Amino acid sequence: MGLWYDKGFLIPTHPGEVVVSLLQTNRREFLRTTSLATGSALVPYVLTARIGRTAEANDRLNVAAIGTGGRGSAVGHQAGRLGNMVACADVDRRRAEKFATKYEGKCDVYTDYRKILERKDVDAITCGTPDHWHAKIVIDAMEAGKDVYCEKPLTLTIAEGQQIVDVLEKTKRVFQVGTQQRSEYEGRFLKAIAIVQSGRLGENVNAVCGIGEAKTSGPFRSQSPPADLDWDMWLGQAPKVGYCLNRCDFDFRWWLEYSGGQVTDWGAHHTDIALWALGGADTGIVEAEGHGVFPGFPYTANVIDFLNGRSKLPNQYNVAKSFACTFKLPNERTIELNSVNNEIIFQGDQGKIRVNRRGLTGKPVEEIAASASDQVWLDGEVTKLSRGLPLGGHMANFFHCIKTRERPISDVWSHVNAVNACHMANIAMLLKRKIVFDPASQQFVGDDEANMLISRKQRSPWQITV
Repeated sequence: MGLWYDKGFLIPTHPGEVVVSLLQTNRREFLRTTSLATGSALVPYVLTARIGRTAEANDRLNVAAIGTGGRGSAVGHQAGRLGNMVACADVDRRRAEKFATKYEGKCDVYTDYRKILERKDVDAITCGTPDHWHAKIVIDAMEAGKDVYCEKPLTLTIAEGQQIVDVLEKTKRVFQVGTQQRSEYEGRFLKAIAIVQSGRLGENVNAVCGIGEAKTSGPFRSQSPPADLDWDMWLGQAPKVGYCLNRCDFDFRWWLEYSGGQVTDWGAHHTDIALWALGGADTGIVEAEGHGVFPGFPYTANVIDFLNGRSKLPNQYNVAKSFACTFKLPNERTIELNSVNNEIIFQGDQGKIRVNRRGLTGKPVEEIAASASDQVWLDGEVTKLSRGLPLGGHMANFFHCIKTRERPISDVWSHVNAVNACHMANIAMLLKRKIVFDPASQQFVGDDEANMLISRKQRSPWQITV
């Protein structure tokens, strides 16, 4: 069992037999076994001839890592254990070089990710950049014929989600989003979903997702960027500002220019599970209303002008520090997203359960644990929810789906619905009013200001073009 570090938790990974079988699977076997695709109710992805394109000495898939900071390095090395890590890219060359040392000269180093996408020998990429770069990189990668693993939150805006979906449906790539709660943590999140959907908590079940507070600090002093960092490219589509260290590394999460703060960072994890349990994974939400404390965002500031680069704020963290926002689903169920604790509570008229990465508790859980037949039932429900895909290692799940061309367990469609809910929470809190969303038109109802926040002006030459 291995360990990796994620936001204050030591998370166990359980590669087990799944990883061993993937390590022993070569490209020729990928082609041979694809015709034996599983009986999933979902239509498998279309297999392209690229999978058998180039055979390395050990016949494993060639992968490349784009973004090699803390989280990007972690997921990149996970992929490197299952395939041949042949290249990496980071706008901070020192980071890319440090990442590449593990591969003893077999991993080429770039500062421009587009050099990786030009290579014909790269089958799949991992994307672990700051959030504001996700959409452009994964769109470029899919259009270059690469399969994609991208960390969450997948998007910076609602519009980016639709762009990614459109390109994915056109290119038919395999795309795994890094919401590991769907495949890891001993299946406890899937067990919680199964319990909710079984009716054991009653018919009227709602959820509360606690995700903790964001950081607040600053103002900070701008300075000259390090010689090995391409600061202009780091900023990418975001407004041009002077360099300061606190905008980079882990702390990019606390700036609205590059992220949605704790609301999207942890919110994308828990909202995803809550929507799945309550029947909203395929629909998303239709209303958001709440309040948040934004220490770095003056009450009188114009959010539309700021996010489109037409005005500036003090040089300090500006996301919501504390917050409480309620979502309404089309089926009238609700999810509250707040900054208290770190857990999901499912409350029905006949019972309540709690789940987080450390445990699943509640009287219904205890009752199931006391019954051998109920335990067998629950295990069967988890298998149904996972569509029989391997659990225990999120990257192993991705590599399995590259082989079978199935939809990975953390698919783009459901993730876009989950992260859009988080974007809507920020929009409602910044506009200080309830917002109503029409999923059919992908627009807010009767709210011009909210609709102006569906997308942002992107700085040239880093605009997304689809």
